[in-house]
Amino acid sequence: MSTSTPADAAPRNALPAWASGLWPAPTEPLTPPRSVSHPERRIVFEPMLESDLDSVHAVESQAYAHPWSRRHFHDSLKAGYPAILLLSQPLPGEVVHPPRADGRVLLGYLVAMPGVDEVHLLNITVATAHQRQGWARFMLDALGLWSRGQGAQWLWLEVRQGNAPARALYERCGFAQVGLRKGYYPAGHFQREDAVVMSLRLAPAAGGPTP
Repeated sequence: MSTSTPADAAPRNALPAWASGLWPAPTEPLTPPRSVSHPERRIVFEPMLESDLDSVHAVESQAYAHPWSRRHFHDSLKAGYPAILLLSQPLPGEVVHPPRADGRVLLGYLVAMPGVDEVHLLNITVATAHQRQGWARFMLDALGLWSRGQGAQWLWLEVRQGNAPARALYERCGFAQVGLRKGYYPAGHFQREDAVVMSLRLAPAAGGPTP
């Protein structure tokens, strides 16, 4: 008797070292956001693969006026950077957009770059239809847990100076402004926008050394 194997089984069995084990850290499970209008979802974090890039780039293009290109994501995967999808089973009657071969909903994703004792958040995005439901903070919390598990002492990120909602979210999560990068982001009409540099000092993982 033969059994079929999912097309992406081989790639998911040959993932980079950062993707091994549970994500986020299994020692501190997280509670997904929930509301009356958005009942509890069955969610999972999974590593981003090359086969995911069409749906990822579709979400990215809808979410931003100046989105990452598909090549940005491709290069991040090639470099071995942690890149994570937040996926959900669809709710009753929910239309999955962008469509995925597995039928699941892409709620959001993040891409990060590990360094010495730190992790730099490069991209965190929530699909337009699922914004303002708590998923960005949920992913940030998960990234913090994962980073602590890797021994990181700091999280770093840049955010557009004019993106007040994102800056407010990061501040609620404990990030503090530590600098400014002049003309860091494209802003259209040959203009540039400054980036606010923010950092978060991470508490040590359970049983780990104090930073």
